[in-house]
Amino acid sequence: MMRFLVCALISACMAVPAGAANLVKTYAYYTIHGRTLDDIQHELARRGPTVKTTGLRHPGATRMAFNTRIGYADQPGSCRIVSAVVTVKARVILPRWRQRGRTDRDVRIFWDTLAADIKRHEERHVEIAKNHGRQLEQALLTIDRQDNCKDAAAKAKDVTARILASHDRAQVQFDKVEGINFESRILRLLHYRMERIEAGKLPG
Repeated sequence: MMRFLVCALISACMAVPAGAANLVKTYAYYTIHGRTLDDIQHELARRGPTVKTTGLRHPGATRMAFNTRIGYADQPGSCRIVSAVVTVKARVILPRWRQRGRTDRDVRIFWDTLAADIKRHEERHVEIAKNHGRQLEQALLTIDRQDNCKDAAAKAKDVTARILASHDRAQVQFDKVEGINFESRILRLLHYRMERIEAGKLPG
């Protein structure tokens, strides 16, 4: 199960045109069933969202659509960018487990730990995109005055491509680090959750 989840947590959130200083985020859920860890593994593999970049199903995923609005000041013999607003629409897809109340305590504790980690993982993908969107806005606004708006738009396109490439690399690097650290992270989180349960700070 662990091996499957290491791969599965490398989820996608890539899309197309820009970054994200403004964020519109929604959540969608899919239902899984089962009463054992093996059941959960099977259900995640069977029902999880399919990620376009891998063609595989994953426990969680984030679909993002990026949009950029640029304002130009067109004057005789020159053109400059006077405004740049980048917005990302993020749809976070997460699992819901129906049999939680009718299973062994150890399975419930593991699921609660795993589900929280899946959500944290996807939220971080959104944050990476939002940060790069902020960078994109700033970079667009620093483009020098051009001879005409066609040249200014071409410069904006080049800057956007550069920032998006940086964004994609950051997302891939995040997944890589998360995959390497998955088992140690889950064990640490399980230990922490058990401590809080025993201290009466969390339900068992």
